[in-house]
Amino acid sequence: MDTPTSAAPDEKTPPAESALATQLSKSETQEKSKTSGSLEVSAERISSSVARLTSNSIDELQGLVSELQKMQEFLKSEVNNVQRQIDSALAGINIIVETISPWKSIAGAGSQTHSSGTRNVRAGGPAANIEQRMRVG
Repeated sequence: MDTPTSAAPDEKTPPAESALATQLSKSETQEKSKTSGSLEVSAERISSSVARLTSNSIDELQGLVSELQKMQEFLKSEVNNVQRQIDSALAGINIIVETISPWKSIAGAGSQTHSSGTRNVRAGGPAANIEQRMRVG
């Protein structure tokens, strides 16, 4: 009697153990798939976040490059304007110098005649009054 009853539970035990082992392996597989699934979801989220942030950064950088190019064009045009104004001022100065240079040579020739030692004194004015007082006094 012991043999049949003990044999019966022994025969039933391996299927129960195998069922338990199967259930454990399934739960481990599910756990691994959940973990790997959540890792994949996290990786996808991170990847999409990085892509979104880099695209925003790239768009902002392209905007800055565009603004800098506009600023560079503006500065070049301002440099050209200032250069034209300088050239115009120099041309005006050259005209003035060319106009004054004959007068300077005339004035230089006139001052050479007065450098003989005589003083050119106006007939009147404060100096004449002082000289007259000294003669009278």
